[in-house]
Amino acid sequence: MDFGGRYIVAAPRVAVWAALNDTAMLKAAIPGCHKIAWSGADTLDLEIKVNLGVVHPVFKGDLALTGIVPAERYTLTGRGKGGLLGLAEGSADIVLSDRGEQTLLVFDAKGGASGQIMKLGKAIIGNSAQKIIDGFFERFGAAMGAEVTPLPVEEDAGSN
Repeated sequence: MDFGGRYIVAAPRVAVWAALNDTAMLKAAIPGCHKIAWSGADTLDLEIKVNLGVVHPVFKGDLALTGIVPAERYTLTGRGKGGLLGLAEGSADIVLSDRGEQTLLVFDAKGGASGQIMKLGKAIIGNSAQKIIDGFFERFGAAMGAEVTPLPVEEDAGSN
């Protein structure tokens, strides 16, 4: 399953980068996040209660940052176990670029699940994942005190 989006964040790129690496900001922005903490220079431990409609599993796992170019980009890869429901995993490329005094944030993610979660069907999981992403960026902007405006996919295509 693929997810993503393009957002204008009403803040300088360096401030957006700092917020993306601040666990207090991330905890405030991730729906259902019970715990997020740095466990290494480029790894985080995470615990999230996910709303999948009919069930609400708690996923415990880790996130790893790779391909880090400070204030510009990184790839975030995560894997979490939801108890008896199985495993969820995914990766996201996050790219920041200047847009005047603001920042263009491009988020491109791929994810999947195994076990009992897949019995719920891709439609439920896909809708839940997209809601989590949309909710994340809305809360992220609120946590850092900056307006975040989603862009249509076709807007700004090819101008980077």
